[in-house]
Amino acid sequence: MAVLKVGFAVHEGVQALDVAGPIDVFAEANNYVSPENRFETVVIGPHRRPLRASNNMLIMADLAFPEADGGFDILLVAGSPALPSAEPDMQLIEWLSLAPTRASTYGSICTGAFALGHAGLLDGRRVTTHWQNADLLAAKFPAAQVERDAIYVRDRRLVTSAGVTAGIDLALALVGERHGRGIALMVAKRLVVVAQRQGGQSQFSPYLTAPSDPESPVATIQQHVMENIRDRHTLQSLANLVGMSARNFARHFVQETGITPHEFIERARVDAARNLLEGSDRQLNVIAYDCGFGTADRMRIIFTDRLGVTPAQYRLNFRRLEGSWTT
Repeated sequence: MAVLKVGFAVHEGVQALDVAGPIDVFAEANNYVSPENRFETVVIGPHRRPLRASNNMLIMADLAFPEADGGFDILLVAGSPALPSAEPDMQLIEWLSLAPTRASTYGSICTGAFALGHAGLLDGRRVTTHWQNADLLAAKFPAAQVERDAIYVRDRRLVTSAGVTAGIDLALALVGERHGRGIALMVAKRLVVVAQRQGGQSQFSPYLTAPSDPESPVATIQQHVMENIRDRHTLQSLANLVGMSARNFARHFVQETGITPHEFIERARVDAARNLLEGSDRQLNVIAYDCGFGTADRMRIIFTDRLGVTPAQYRLNFRRLEGSWTT
């Protein structure tokens, strides 16, 4: 092995945690590896003058774009709250367009995926981004296969992560690829973070989202479903709760949330089951019943389809034990 050079592309309005979180992962990893196998991180920007991050913090690049022409093992572009809707920064985009020639592994953190998209690097690739921006990413770059529910995704040399702190998960995975999972685990423990969320772990939680109007029929149904997750819910039974026809209710629900009532119920059940798998010793058939799947087989089918792992595999990877996490 040799020193691994990791570059972070930044820009005006960058999300500071997209940069600082992963850099801290690589810096901490250096405490557990020999000097000749360490990570060397470099911040790259449009110039060497201070840039104002989205949290008003100042960040200064080590190198300007024209000075960073290659030799990177890993090259990641950080996101920002403005990137999804902003006009492309052509200086950043033009430099990123050559990322495949500048680095062995290249990619993005959070909404940095939009910069990659403008640079033409997402076409035909599996990618992810912050769940709130995933639909827009798919709309802007229809040739990309956007995985809305993944913490991070590797598609050959391209790596992308979900929102903000998911950049830490991606960095931990890259440390694990280089130095093994044991080193990644020690780094995660040192940083007091989940050790470690895998690419297949869901970033979506119905319990963290809410409709714009908390008194709306949609909000009423969402709360009812989550409070009665074990029960059987049909389109007609839900419509009856809010005094609407099934057809009008379904149309209204999709307009408000972007998903069907059935999709919401399934997501809510998966999320409830994830919490029980992570934090309890209940048997799989009991969790399946309590979360409304009916049978363990049905839960396994849905977990495999949505998360790419079985409930048993999920528990093995993500179970919490006495305040810590196992891997």
